[in-house]
This record gives sequence, structure tokens and C-alpha cells, in this order.
Amino acid sequence: MLRAYKYCILPTDEQKEQLAKFFGCCRFVYNLGLECKISAWTSAKKNLTCFDLANQMKDLKDNEAGWLSECPAQSLQMSLRNLDNAYTQFFKGGGFPKFKNKYSKQSIQFPQQVWVDFEKNIIKIPKLKNVTCIYDRKFEGDIKTVTLSKTTTGKYFVSILVDNHSDMPKKKPVKEETTVGIDLGIKTFATLSDGTEYANLKLLRKGKKNLRRQQRSLARKQKGSKRREKQRLVVAKVHEKIRNQRTDYLHKISTEIVKNNDTICMEDLNISGMMKNEKLSLAIAELGWYTFKTFISYKCDWYGKNLITIGRFDASSKICSNCGNIFKELKLSDRFWTCEKCKTEHDRDKNAAQNIKSFGLRGKPSNVNVSQ
Repeated sequence: MLRAYKYCILPTDEQKEQLAKFFGCCRFVYNLGLECKISAWTSAKKNLTCFDLANQMKDLKDNEAGWLSECPAQSLQMSLRNLDNAYTQFFKGGGFPKFKNKYSKQSIQFPQQVWVDFEKNIIKIPKLKNVTCIYDRKFEGDIKTVTLSKTTTGKYFVSILVDNHSDMPKKKPVKEETTVGIDLGIKTFATLSDGTEYANLKLLRKGKKNLRRQQRSLARKQKGSKRREKQRLVVAKVHEKIRNQRTDYLHKISTEIVKNNDTICMEDLNISGMMKNEKLSLAIAELGWYTFKTFISYKCDWYGKNLITIGRFDASSKICSNCGNIFKELKLSDRFWTCEKCKTEHDRDKNAAQNIKSFGLRGKPSNVNVSQ
């Protein structure tokens, strides 16, 4: 089983300078490869593979860009492979690959020749020698790939992909008593079918006042000045704090839900379509629904739990979970409603979560009736 471990590293000033060269080389190769791919397709309708680009890189090193030899060759090849993967995802429906710049997050991959020393708190990286690493946990297994990254706030991290040679745990049997449905919302972040609610912390809106003030200060600074660079770092730290708070919250509640239930049922939400609503786009963006579902998905694999996804067009909110009657007149503003048939009073989110659980276990219930 493959698992990734992320640690903070503390490179020296000399190592930081060397890493800046590594990042620049990988960025140059990626952007040049992307330009070649676009040019080849535009002019001759030819798709260049990462192997074609790697062969061209050899000539580039010998003639025009000899400074690329300062960076490990395998890291440059990994940059081209990442470009090829980005193109593959584009043809599967993803976004078109973008050119990299030195102002965003930087990263470089090392496919081999990396060693860790937990006792001395160091990690050995090609052409960097020993880098101080803060190990908050240990791992056992073979190191597959190491990704070294630098955030926009100037922090350095290393992510180590490890094969621990263990099989994925077997999935637990699907039973109604150990199954929970999750309804994701805006007013309440998540409501479970058993009545448990997880609040929407509104982290972006809480930090929006400070963020707006810092961004206005950045806009007043002269471009290219040292003060602008300092203020850019301040704005990046505000964004980083909000992002870290949200990620920490999503990790905590996703772990709690997965550990307490054997089967989890969720909706397949059209998040990109919902983001087109100008009145709700900010509220949806700060929640991190896609990240939350990703956390639930891989943690279910880790712990041997089941994840069932229902269709996005099932009217989970409008169906009475007690009798199956559909209330067509239900509005988005109605948080509570009473079934016209069985007179059951419903909390909108809890009722939706119960229906999601029902859909996940048995498909759409056979006792669904349409209200006239």
C-alpha cells in the first residue's frame, strides 16, 4: 500500500540557493515542453510524448542551456512526465496545462537516490547533501518518490511516497445500522443521517477583513520594490492561515466520520455548476466540498470502509424520508417543512441525509409518491 508522509525541512542559505536553481530548471523545462507541445499540435497536428521532449532536452543541455546540468537529470525528466500527465488529464476533461511562474508554489521530484535518517533528523537529497528535516512520525517501507516543495510564504516541505508492502484492508460488510448518509450544505457544513451536525466555520469570511486590508496595502506598493515583496509575503501568510485552518478542520471531521461508520453515502455534487451562482459562489468556495470528499475517499481505503456515491439528480431534500412523498414546492429558503401525506415534520438537512443513506443502500426507494 502506498502512503505519503509530509515533513517540514530547514535548508541552509546555500541549500536554498541551490533549490532555487533546481526549481528554475524544472520550471524552464516544463514551460519549454508545453510550448513545444502546443507548437507541434498547431503546426502539424502532432502530439509529442515525454520521451520525444526528453530526447530534445539532451541537445539543449549540450548547446544552449548547459546550466540545466546543475539540476538532477531525473528531476527534469519527472517534470516532463508531469507535463505529459497534465495533457492526458486535459483530454479526459480536465483543464489545459498552464505555464509555471516563479511567484507561485514551487516543487521538484526525486524518483530515487534519497535516504532518510530519523536519528540524525536529516534527509539526503541528490546534489543537496544532508538537509535538516523535522520528523514528527516515522515510517517503514521503500521510498518511491520524494517531492520537495516551497510555499509562497517561503516554507520548505518534503513529501515522501512510501510503499509499506502491506495490502489494503478488506472492506467491511454493508449494513444499515453501520451506514451513514452525509448531506453537505452551506448553513451547516455537513449533516449526518443520525442527526450529527458539523458547523460551517466560515473561515474565509472571518479573515476577510484582515485580508482586504492587507491586499489594499499591497496594491499601493510600487511594483518591483522591496516593500511590495514584504507585503506580498504578508498577504500570502493570511491566505496560508485560512487554508491551513480549513484543511485541519476537514481532516478532523473526515477522520471522525470514517472511523465511526463502516459505510458512507454521499451525493455527487456538481460543484463547478453551483459555483456559477454569483450569490453562493463565495460561500461554496470557502467550504472545500471537493477536498472533503477526497479525504473521505482515501481514508475509506485506508480503514477498509465503503464509500457509496448517489446521483446528483436524486431529489434528496424534497422526498419525505418517512413515507416517500415528494414535496415539489420546497424552496431553498425552507429549512423545515411538513409532509403533506404523513404530516411528519422534517429538518431539511437531516431529511436529505436520511434519503441519501436510503438511496445509497437500496437505490431510489420503491415507495416514492408524487404529491399532486
